[in-house]
Amino acid sequence: MDCVKTTAHFKGTFCQQFLLFIIWLSSFQDVVALQTPPEPIHLSPTSELASPPSSGLFQPIEISPAVIPHYPFPGEPLSPMYPSFPTTYDPVLTGRCPVNFSAVSSIMDKTASDCSQPLAALVGNVICCPQFSSLLRIFQGYYSTNSDKLVLQSAVAKDCFKDIISILASRGSNSSIPTICSVKSSNLTGGSCPVKDVITFEKTVNTSKLLEACSTIDPLKECCRPICQPAIMEAALQISVTQSPINENKYAFGEPNRIDALNDCKGVVYSWLSKKLSLDAANTAFRILSACKVNKVCPLDFKQPSEVIKACRNVAAPSPSCCSSLNTYIAGLQKQMLITNRQAIICATVFGSMLQKAGVMTNVYELCDVDLKDFSLQAYGQQGCLLRSLPSDVIFDNSTGFSFTCDLSDNIAAPWPSSSSFSSLSLCAPEMSLPALPTSETLGHSGCRRGGLEFLVPIFSFFVFSTLLYREI
Repeated sequence: MDCVKTTAHFKGTFCQQFLLFIIWLSSFQDVVALQTPPEPIHLSPTSELASPPSSGLFQPIEISPAVIPHYPFPGEPLSPMYPSFPTTYDPVLTGRCPVNFSAVSSIMDKTASDCSQPLAALVGNVICCPQFSSLLRIFQGYYSTNSDKLVLQSAVAKDCFKDIISILASRGSNSSIPTICSVKSSNLTGGSCPVKDVITFEKTVNTSKLLEACSTIDPLKECCRPICQPAIMEAALQISVTQSPINENKYAFGEPNRIDALNDCKGVVYSWLSKKLSLDAANTAFRILSACKVNKVCPLDFKQPSEVIKACRNVAAPSPSCCSSLNTYIAGLQKQMLITNRQAIICATVFGSMLQKAGVMTNVYELCDVDLKDFSLQAYGQQGCLLRSLPSDVIFDNSTGFSFTCDLSDNIAAPWPSSSSFSSLSLCAPEMSLPALPTSETLGHSGCRRGGLEFLVPIFSFFVFSTLLYREI
């Protein structure tokens, strides 16, 4: 018997291996189901190169132009909500950034894809912003390749930053990346860090130790048993206390300046690493370090759940009013963004703690059948997606649009916080206590076939691979 009869039956089934659906940003409507999704095509950074501007102070910019996605309803007029991508490569450059951008074209191409116009705000916390931050760090190191500097001067930083944003926008990325990711051109200048040149840096820091710690990073171990992170922090501390006569009184007015200097110095350390590592090695390392950071915090904005508290405070058994109020509140969270499996655990714990502090002591997640994926963006009913905690990228396919991999953990109940302090929560084995595996009852019919289902909605798509959360964490 086919295990998929309706879309509603699809929630939580462990049988489904692939799930592809494209989300209409405003309405999440007009879904057409098809069988067996096509494989995504990875575009090469050097494919379909367009002719760059003929003038400028740099070599040709070899970055692939954006490919217009196929409108799924060719017989109908183009929807105003369907994104429009440039058909020609035409960035508006300042002409004052003396950089051969073609040397970092592969990283620019990856960033433009990860920060694509319709997706950037939805995947900004997990995919776009970490990749954009990595691009800037790599660019900062590349800029100073032929000099002893590790930073850019303020005026040059502004010009180069504008050119980077313009090039990315011409590739179909969201032009609001600086706002989405809270990044400025000053991030390229080293800020208040007192050490900004290679000679002083290498005299002050044990560079062999730093390079050994960060050349190859284990993505499964670094976040829980870090090696590179403490090496970067140690190097940043060492150069942050190196004072020149001009800077001797820099911290006289308070401790926050020391924190600013330390953060700025971490940027200088990243710049030095960028000079020593290959583009791919640096990007991989920086993305892993970003993943360690973003997976420690829930990025969702929780408003005061007054209605949930009122409806659920004294329940001890399934209550329609409690579950209705809880589901309505969570439905609002689902409109914010896509989050990772680890972030979902933290978000569920944070929200549960809010309810507990307000007097809701019963595990309403269990009473109302709340899963981890319920805290992430949804499409067409209850088709949730949890991104993997490991770094991932958005892929553009000219037949299916933008896609990214989701890590669905079917029927994994949202963890209700224990009586112990939230500060004791750990996502690192063996300290971590994971939710229970789905039972045979929750998996449905044991004889279900592993079928694929594809959902098509204008704007973008993403592939979902059903893999266990436990195997990654």
